[in-house]
Amino acid sequence: MTADADAFRTKFRKMAADPFAFYRGSACLFYADMATGEDRWCDERTSRVWIQGDLHAENFGTYMDGDGRIVFDVNDFDEAYLGHVSWDLRRFAASFALLAWRKALGDDVIAQVLDAYLSAYLDQVAAFTRSDDDRSFALTRENTDGAVRELLLATTERTRIALLDRLTVVEHHQRRFADSSRNRVLDDDERAVVLAAVDRYRETVPEGRRRREVAYDVKDVIGTGGFGIGSAGLPAYNVLLEGYDQALENDIVLSLKQGNVAAPSRVVTDPAIREHFEHEGHRTAVSQRALQSHASPFLGHTEIGGVGFLVAELSPYELDLDWDDLTEPDEILPVVRQLGRATAKMHCVGDADSDHTLVPFQTEEAITTMIGGRRAEFIADLTDFALDYAQRTRVDHRLFVDAFRAGQIPGISSSGAQPLR
Repeated sequence: MTADADAFRTKFRKMAADPFAFYRGSACLFYADMATGEDRWCDERTSRVWIQGDLHAENFGTYMDGDGRIVFDVNDFDEAYLGHVSWDLRRFAASFALLAWRKALGDDVIAQVLDAYLSAYLDQVAAFTRSDDDRSFALTRENTDGAVRELLLATTERTRIALLDRLTVVEHHQRRFADSSRNRVLDDDERAVVLAAVDRYRETVPEGRRRREVAYDVKDVIGTGGFGIGSAGLPAYNVLLEGYDQALENDIVLSLKQGNVAAPSRVVTDPAIREHFEHEGHRTAVSQRALQSHASPFLGHTEIGGVGFLVAELSPYELDLDWDDLTEPDEILPVVRQLGRATAKMHCVGDADSDHTLVPFQTEEAITTMIGGRRAEFIADLTDFALDYAQRTRVDHRLFVDAFRAGQIPGISSSGAQPLR
């Protein structure tokens, strides 16, 4: 906030829109509450599993995985860390209760939908205990239906050339980034710093995942802004690489985004976890590889000025699940069942079968043992939590808006530095 008050003012205006937007932008508040409350649904193992960290209803969508499959999954890992498995489930459940309130759905309908989500989650976890092949599991157009399958089919129609046409221009047979108010031209010194960071990034892409047909030669670099509500004020760069061949239609766009402090890490105090990561960019890349199992071959990390950056491809094959047209329970129920399966897959692939040492056990077995014969109790307890926490969030949202309007947030005034004219 001190570094870029204007960016946070913009973030806070977006958060002021409604309780759901406020909830999206205040993961740190959620974890402060988790740290002071009792969690009946954790033990020695399930309190230390890979979690997405900000699992709300709008953090699901499509992407192309490292095997070339277009899949539906969780698609944001900025807050990923190790923590209680129930934290992801609670955060999603409360987010859905807020989203459903915006659609004027009653508490009985919300409870029915959350029962479907949590039941699908537990069913998929149980299925993984009976299989040794959880890392190959994915939600694709072959095993999905409804709005999720429609989103997957729509993603297959997208093209890399359309993305390049939107972001770049071709002049004198060479491609470069297009001039835009969102783009910042770098001076020679900053450009040299970014190019050196790209060189360091290359070494963080595991040899077995690196695309051998991509030269990683840089064609152009620009500065750009942060992404989304959670990345206010964070510096970022886009890098244009020579693609799969010398044809201009196959060029690759990389995003270099400064890593943020993961919200769960503020309340998880185990030094062994913190010391595992070189910086926040490294933490985000390792987390994404653990939680996705077949992550993009371009995923990596680097550092600029001693600060960690996440490096990822700007892919044309990423679409977010759109809730606007999902209004009735019979439309929503099949969607949340598939979200439950996706959540289970995410939790269960980041364990002893992964290429890290932080979770040395089978997550699906740990979850199944922890739940035991308390399945109905578990679902009822998390549903009650979701309804109560959504109400608390609506109150917090009003308090936040009142404080923001009154200029009571230190360092951030609601009107900005420039007087109205």
